[in-house]
Amino acid sequence: MFDYHLHTSVSYDGRGTAEEMVRAATAAGLKEICFTDHRDYQHCVPRSQTTFTMEAYRNAYEGLDSAGLTVRHGAEVGLTPWNVEEISKDLQAYPYDFVLGSIHFINDEDPYLPPYWVGRDPLVAERQYFEEMLKCVQLHDNFDVLGHLTYISKCKAHPCPRIIPVDTYREEVTQIMKILIEKGKGIEVNTSGLDRCGDFLPGVDYLKLFRDLGGEIVTVGSDAHAPDRVGQHIDTALDMLRDIFGHVCTFQNRKPVFHKL
Repeated sequence: MFDYHLHTSVSYDGRGTAEEMVRAATAAGLKEICFTDHRDYQHCVPRSQTTFTMEAYRNAYEGLDSAGLTVRHGAEVGLTPWNVEEISKDLQAYPYDFVLGSIHFINDEDPYLPPYWVGRDPLVAERQYFEEMLKCVQLHDNFDVLGHLTYISKCKAHPCPRIIPVDTYREEVTQIMKILIEKGKGIEVNTSGLDRCGDFLPGVDYLKLFRDLGGEIVTVGSDAHAPDRVGQHIDTALDMLRDIFGHVCTFQNRKPVFHKL
């Protein structure tokens, strides 16, 4: 069992130490995990709240007792249309095993917070999210896997959290996936959506589309921000991946490792 999306207190919104997360992973029966603390980028005032420091990262993980668990070191970088060079520079500071690229902000606004949705039609906001994602995957190369493709559906402040049918934004999603495949990138199955909107991020229809387009690289992660969420719904996700791909991926030194299911 693998969990390739975990946040500790190194992340601005994490609520557990690396040691606590390792203990939780061991208790959950996981055999390999990857820490993916946030490296988010904003131009606006709240940026100070999302600041990442390499000192905190090193202090958290160097010398960590893995308790027999395979522990990989990663980052979840927030992709924007304007931070291509900044991300590449920042990633040189540490020999990461895995880089998850995610869209957390749309035009420097945070859809996880209520102000974003004021006066916005939810369907228009969702489309803007996928349009922003398309721009980002076109511009960025320095990431390995695209995180939680349908993240917008579970945003805390979304006025109507829902499962987004793949046909709703099929044109944008297909373009995104084709670019990922062309660049040798993968997609993540993020299990955190099950409790919020009733589906994985993304769900089975998206994964089948990715497969049918030729995509092969796929990881699974709980997106746990606290020890009690580590490994949540991973078994269910792996059962789904067994039926669709027959494998799941982990990473070492930024290279995918395929595990038959």
